[in-house]
Amino acid sequence: MRFAISIPQFSADGAFDPAAFRAYLTRVEQSGFDSAWTQEQMLGSKPQLGPIETMTYAAACTEHLRLGCVVFVSTLHSPVHLAKSISSLDQLSRGRIEVGFGTGGKQRPFGAFGVDPERYVARFYEGLDVMTRLWRDSRTDYQGEFWQLTDAAMEPKPFQKPNPPMWFGGSGRTALCRAVMSPGLFSGFFGAGQVSTAKFADQVQIVRETLAESGRPADDFAIAKRVYIAVDDDARSARERINAELAALYMRKSPEVEAAAIAGTPEECAVQLREVVAAGAQLILFTPVFAQAEHLERLASEVMPVLGAGTSG
Repeated sequence: MRFAISIPQFSADGAFDPAAFRAYLTRVEQSGFDSAWTQEQMLGSKPQLGPIETMTYAAACTEHLRLGCVVFVSTLHSPVHLAKSISSLDQLSRGRIEVGFGTGGKQRPFGAFGVDPERYVARFYEGLDVMTRLWRDSRTDYQGEFWQLTDAAMEPKPFQKPNPPMWFGGSGRTALCRAVMSPGLFSGFFGAGQVSTAKFADQVQIVRETLAESGRPADDFAIAKRVYIAVDDDARSARERINAELAALYMRKSPEVEAAAIAGTPEECAVQLREVVAAGAQLILFTPVFAQAEHLERLASEVMPVLGAGTSG
């Protein structure tokens, strides 16, 4: 069992504290976490730093910790620009980067990014094709619906060969099956934080069935889950606080998101986390949405030992 934790991204204008950020990541490296992750939210009223920039700063503050983003809504990106940023960051970190990708779903503000909402899935897979070719091939010729390249080269390639581990973030059966069946593309499935443990278990079952049908070894496809979490000796306070913070993050109050989050005493949280493990998670990404430094300490000292955390070195 492996555990990860979110990298602090919530910072109001002028409030970023470099020393506190560095101290947080130092403690993450010391506390047995496998990796630390960002998330992407381009538009929203809650102040959230960009994932690439935050990961770059985190890479400079750490030595061996793996760093990731789950997920980039790559449908909204130029794949050439995103490929260059990820490749550069993988070089700067000496091969410590992992990346998750998702389509974003139909609810995304596609008009703000000049994207045709009727073709977002096709754009998603074509964009990934462009990125992986730029990472893997010395020269790329590509004539797609959305992007065209002629004898294009991108250097340097990622430090990790042929590219950093790529996770898929999606929910529907069709999307999950297609991700599993895409040869040489995704190395794992990352369940979303707003998805309940029961629904996550259903998604894992789809993934496992598809792996079996395709003949792909299950050991080659990892399973992870983001978990929004609040640990407090006062369980009621933990629930009230995390519900308020999630409403701000998602820009609306959502009973489904609230129900998916785990909140309570360390013992109560451990019980709920065991259900996530039983559902199939091999990596759990703890995502506190307030008091992150305090949560880091409580998770490492009061929750992970109970669940049997492995260390990253």
